[in-house]
Amino acid sequence: MDKLKKFELMEKISRELEDIRNSQQAVLEKIAKVEIDNIELGDKTIETKIPEIYQRTADNSEAIREILDAFQTKTDDFGEKNNIDKLREQNEIDNMK
Repeated sequence: MDKLKKFELMEKISRELEDIRNSQQAVLEKIAKVEIDNIELGDKTIETKIPEIYQRTADNSEAIREILDAFQTKTDDFGEKNNIDKLREQNEIDNMK
């Protein structure tokens, strides 16, 4: 795989990880809403299970954030090391011919 294609794949993975992180955040917000709504209802199953689910989801969200941060750094470093901007310019020039 050439360097430009590898970098583009790395960028795609970063975007997908960001999407996962955003989805996890939305799930956490929905779980919290269920927990708050249940205060009035008082369902015991929800009361006992939701905090555990929230914590596991929060842990997963944190793990995803750590992966995303590390991978974005790796992607940025790869881009700088391999002068991706110049490779993109050259690729555009080559495609115009």
